[in-house]
Amino acid sequence: MSEAIRPREYFLKKGYIFIPAVPTLIATVVGTGIAVCLWDRKKQRGGMNHFLFPRAKNRSEATPVFGNASILALVKFFREDGSEIKNLEAQIFGGAVPEESSPEAARIARANVHIARTMLGRYGIPIVAEDVGGHKGRKVVFHSHNGDVAVIHADRIRKSDWYPYDEGER
Repeated sequence: MSEAIRPREYFLKKGYIFIPAVPTLIATVVGTGIAVCLWDRKKQRGGMNHFLFPRAKNRSEATPVFGNASILALVKFFREDGSEIKNLEAQIFGGAVPEESSPEAARIARANVHIARTMLGRYGIPIVAEDVGGHKGRKVVFHSHNGDVAVIHADRIRKSDWYPYDEGER
């Protein structure tokens, strides 16, 4: 009888993308920002991004902190690794508007959800699950090699919610 392989754990910081080569539980915490979990059904492999703002105003500012650049890069990395668009599916999480938020934060949250849906739609990547909007942040944990996701809603995001990693492990 083979022993089950325990997946690694990785905390995804804001403005980053991660597509692991080995089974990994990728965790992040989102509020107004968005986490997109991309899954290749054929290769049985996934990855995640975490962006904060919908779009960069110009190309020189286009980093993964912006949804348009982050989703473009996430899809590009999958394709460079041999994935075909027809085998990809997405799950999106975040875009919350906490009750004490400013009108600007609410606008950003809604625009983040819109850019995720729009960019994935342009690629023809179906969104098979989403948990967006509302007033609560989310803790998201994605298993990179089976596509499972766990989402926990949080009224307030505390420092301890940012996953139990030592500073040197991030």
